[in-house]
Amino acid sequence: MATIAEIVIEAETPSRLAAFWAAILDGYQVRPYDDAEISRLAKRGFTPETDPTVMVDGPGPSLCFQRVPLRDYSNNRVHLDIAVDDVPAAIERITALGGSVQRREPGYTVMKDPQGNQFCIVPAR
Repeated sequence: MATIAEIVIEAETPSRLAAFWAAILDGYQVRPYDDAEISRLAKRGFTPETDPTVMVDGPGPSLCFQRVPLRDYSNNRVHLDIAVDDVPAAIERITALGGSVQRREPGYTVMKDPQGNQFCIVPAR
């Protein structure tokens, strides 16, 4: 039997993208940095803000944001469908946080996060 351990999302600036997703997903937060992790990062020349791998934890699979060079893909190979109770309110909140609407379709809205990764907003079942 297999389960999803985490979902990996490529990011130009992982800390910013992690904060965006933690803000739009109920019950999710950026994984806190303890002293040992801050020390480990410092030895590699990083801070929590420049960490090349930032984790977001919540009630479902963790999200792992990994730094990669800027890319230009017209479509993701993997994306998230986010179920919400109030689609218009969710779209308003997400755009206020830096997301954007790519297109609206019957039953879902395709959006992009601040770094261009696509995801869909769907009504909760």
